Amino acid sequence: MTPRHDPALKSFASDNYAGAHPDILRAVAEANGGHQTAYGDDVYTEALQGVFQRHFGRQAHAWPVFNGTAANVISLRSMTAHWEAVICADSAHIHTDEGGAPEVTGGIKLLTVPTPDGKLTPELIDREAWGFGDVHRAQPRVVSISNSTERGTVYTPDEVAAICAHAHGLGLLVHLDGSRLTNAAAALDVPMRALTTDAGVDVLSFGGTKIGMLYGEAVVVLNPSAAKGIDYLRKSFMQLSSKMRFVSAQFEALLSGDLWLRNARQANAMGRRLAAAVRDIPGVEVSRPVQANAVFATLPRDVVERLQKRFRFYTFDEARGEVRWMCSFDTTEADVDAFAAAIAEELA
Repeated sequence: MTPRHDPALKSFASDNYAGAHPDILRAVAEANGGHQTAYGDDVYTEALQGVFQRHFGRQAHAWPVFNGTAANVISLRSMTAHWEAVICADSAHIHTDEGGAPEVTGGIKLLTVPTPDGKLTPELIDREAWGFGDVHRAQPRVVSISNSTERGTVYTPDEVAAICAHAHGLGLLVHLDGSRLTNAAAALDVPMRALTTDAGVDVLSFGGTKIGMLYGEAVVVLNPSAAKGIDYLRKSFMQLSSKMRFVSAQFEALLSGDLWLRNARQANAMGRRLAAAVRDIPGVEVSRPVQANAVFATLPRDVVERLQKRFRFYTFDEARGEVRWMCSFDTTEADVDAFAAAIAEELA
């Protein structure tokens, strides 16, 4: 088949724009022969539990799903009763970018807290962790954080542990949106369990698509008493894949060795390279700390409009003229240098 796009064309809009890593495609092809039992009763999904447990501990159990929205909604629904609510940052993906799915599909009330950098703290959690026993208020039950955050910042293990200790002390559970958990772990050079299991996180939405998979995410329960009914929720939310072996085989290829880490390190390194390349260009201001694979910057609107005709990327804050540039596992030094050169050209 003739490609319908230029395979050499790269963008800085989202790490979702990247294709699949060749090792992932090989894993799918190798899982393709013959027949396997459908709906997760296959040898690849059975082996997958051991793969996740090596990263998150023997108590961890993973449920593959199709996408990140489903991973978040199923996770949060399994942790809450219908009268309970989730505390999150006002920039959290579950609040700003899920099309209302937690509320509309999951029936979950979100209690949002403004944050300067996308990160919650125990003090910020307390702004919404109140009204326990008040029949007129949705009852706080879960604290949800993202790592790395939607503003490109990274929680350290100590920060996650402080949130978990505070939340648990209030009788709350902790969910982590880990669509870019691999980037956070690579940025801090720590195991993924240091940011999750060891810190006290109860349930994790683990992202595979942004870090090299063809498709697929997972709900990972780290505290078995924190979530109920995921087998049934996954089916009722239309996320039970009949040919689940192809999702599980991808996760095995990603997590059995160091592919996840190599991919995350590459994306993060290109983020640092891009920030360094544009920082001294007159008219560009890197507006937030670059801690993983996201670069936020401000530049004139007319320049943004011209530049977006050459490279895809998103405006993050229209009022401030702030844009977001994301680097992916397949972003190269040449890609970054070409983009930085185009920025300089448009500003000139």
